[in-house]
Amino acid sequence: MTPLTKRFDAARCLALAQKTFQIEAAAVLALAERVGAEFSGAVQAMLHCRGRVVVMGMGKSGHIGRKITATLASTGTPALFVHPAEASHGDLGMITGDDVVLAISNSGESEELTALLPTLRRQRVCLIAMTGSLNSALARHADVVLNSGVAQEACPLNLAPTASTTAQLALGDALAVALLDARGFKEEDFARSHPGGSLGRKLLTHVSDVMRSGQAIPQVAPNASLTELMREMSAKGLGASAVVDAQGQVLGIFTDGDLRRLIEKGVDLREGQASDVMHPQPRTLHPGALAADAAALMELHRITSVLVVDEAGVLCGALNTNDLMRAKVI
Repeated sequence: MTPLTKRFDAARCLALAQKTFQIEAAAVLALAERVGAEFSGAVQAMLHCRGRVVVMGMGKSGHIGRKITATLASTGTPALFVHPAEASHGDLGMITGDDVVLAISNSGESEELTALLPTLRRQRVCLIAMTGSLNSALARHADVVLNSGVAQEACPLNLAPTASTTAQLALGDALAVALLDARGFKEEDFARSHPGGSLGRKLLTHVSDVMRSGQAIPQVAPNASLTELMREMSAKGLGASAVVDAQGQVLGIFTDGDLRRLIEKGVDLREGQASDVMHPQPRTLHPGALAADAAALMELHRITSVLVVDEAGVLCGALNTNDLMRAKVI
């Protein structure tokens, strides 16, 4: 056992964790008590911005700034992060007079940020300061000041940015939420900026994107024998087959479950035809329907396959739960 392990106090460890949660929760709740006209002004400035919201911050504030940037961008507010130190060496050219700058600094005196203030003022860029010091250089030069100050840090030494960065993050989230609401941002908009996420797949994937088509669709004529019907089902691997007339109109469907029930009843599979065993008027979908709707339909009616028809009722596709799983819709 090392000396460090000997000194470890589990009870103190848990007490510090609880204290951290309490301090940071209090810091966030304090924001709610003092949010007011300045917050509304910041939202309006970002909402009417003709360019982008440029977020800046050094150190831990910079890390928080990058997250705020990502949240804004993904919720309908064009945004980018510019590192203050790099801005002094050329990246300031990324900022135009049409942009709004959100500068984050707990002290409001970060040298890399304050060095940029004269240039930003000359460019007539709208400057929003998020700071814990209302008398700082950053606050004095800003058009709008958001008070992110905290009574104390969660760090036992009251040194490491902890509660202050939590407050900054919460304030940034509040800005993003207010902005997306003001823009009328919907689930569909969120999905378009997250095509690789589960919501994107559910809201952007259509039946036509995942259905089987052409020769991959299992289908037989109504006078097909049961042997032909089973051969078609086995060859196409859907677990079902459509029964269609000469014009491709769907007359019915026959599934693996129907086959099992026939066997249990002792039906002679060498006799009969598809029209004798099919389910008439099966549930169908249009190719333009969302794949998520297909999943909901299957779950609601406890089926594993569904046929796809066009506006005229002609069979044009088919899919089952395995197709939806491969597309990560379910």
